[in-house]
Amino acid sequence: MEEVVYYNNLFDLYSELLTEKEQEVFHDYYQEDLSLGEIADNKSISRSAVQKMIKNVLEKLNYYEEKLHVYKKSCQLSEILKEDKIEDIKAKIEEILSE
Repeated sequence: MEEVVYYNNLFDLYSELLTEKEQEVFHDYYQEDLSLGEIADNKSISRSAVQKMIKNVLEKLNYYEEKLHVYKKSCQLSEILKEDKIEDIKAKIEEILSE
């Protein structure tokens, strides 16, 4: 379940970098909970093509996050917002920006 949430978060950040077809297949599989067979029937493609496309999309999402770190930094900033002292907040933000 954690993995599904993680990939949905990455998809929210990076979906515009995917093709329209990749976006549709990811949406159908991870957000609409359709099976590979259902997606294949709806798109008139093979089940293995759907499976391969999902694998490729996950690889792309991982690659984008590995290079850009948008999700990681977003999580770090969310944690910082829980801090009370402005000095601690500033120090942690500076640390993130220096990475």
